[in-house]
Amino acid sequence: MKITDIELGMLRVPLKTPFKTALRTVDTVEDVVVMVRTDTGHTGYGEAAATAVITGDTHGSIIEAIRHFIKPRLVGQDVANLNRLCGLVQSSMERNSSAKAAVEIALYDLWAQLHGAPLYQMLGGGDPVITTDITISVDYIDKMVADSLSALDRGFESLKIKVGKDIGLDIERVKAIHAAVEGRALLRLDANQGWTAKQAVHAMRALEEAGVVLELLEQPVKAADIAGLKYVTDRVNTPVMADESVFNPSQVIDLIQQRAADIVNIKLMKTGGLSNAIRIADIAAIHGVPCMIGCMIESSISVAAAVHLAVAKSDVITKVDLDGPSLGQFDPVSGGVTFNESEISISDAPGLGITEVRGLEMLA
Repeated sequence: MKITDIELGMLRVPLKTPFKTALRTVDTVEDVVVMVRTDTGHTGYGEAAATAVITGDTHGSIIEAIRHFIKPRLVGQDVANLNRLCGLVQSSMERNSSAKAAVEIALYDLWAQLHGAPLYQMLGGGDPVITTDITISVDYIDKMVADSLSALDRGFESLKIKVGKDIGLDIERVKAIHAAVEGRALLRLDANQGWTAKQAVHAMRALEEAGVVLELLEQPVKAADIAGLKYVTDRVNTPVMADESVFNPSQVIDLIQQRAADIVNIKLMKTGGLSNAIRIADIAAIHGVPCMIGCMIESSISVAAAVHLAVAKSDVITKVDLDGPSLGQFDPVSGGVTFNESEISISDAPGLGITEVRGLEMLA
């Protein structure tokens, strides 16, 4: 099975409601879809989310990276040589993690198709059903409480609460949600770099003293502020998770050595695809550090790859934040992973199992 071409398309899916964090507001999934074609007629699918405020990637940079730096290295290569192909992708240029992720996802899809097995089985196997949390966007307190109760009614048992806009109001937001859910869901807090280290400690102590129980606090400080992240980790009882601070395996090693966080959030758009995500999970497992698997605002193409990884690495990936496809007004993907509110299940189809992506605008 040899690669003959790489085609690109633009996918747009309106969200049910705007996705609001301390960093941005998004109302539509607008991602670049990758289709790697082969001489056997098989197609591998991948997807890149342009999340400039986190990865630095834009639609233009993703398209140019794939067309001019990655594609020329891969056309003519044999899919069976997966490690070599991933090496070619990763060494094609610096950064551009979302472009690399999209292509790697498609390559892993083809590799599993070549062997006639679902990707998660090729990565080690596991239970093909997992449960995700859902995001509660930062908003007015009454709106966030209503969204939380609605999520409970839909069967979600874990809520990721977005904060980081206003420290005093953030504390009141979380208290109100905690009181409203009455212990019926785990609460995860995500500040998206919106606080300083001292603000984070103040907020968490105020919440802890008020009896608010949180499963974790995600990325309270700026991505580059590892000292600040450690400052928070050392001073609060709630486990602290690093997200934007860790993109690659070497950063994870540094984070663990400094004991700057208790948990690591793995996202394929940060790691540049599955190869580095697998390395990060293995490093974390060796050191006894649990991981979350997360996503940007993505469709069920790239999130499917994250689901397969989560199933295969469930010993270390103990928390799942893959609600991206559930936020869209519709799912444009046929085949692959099924998203039913909080429950995500994998079919036994080879690879990612994707048979069609509807509504694509092909890029010339």
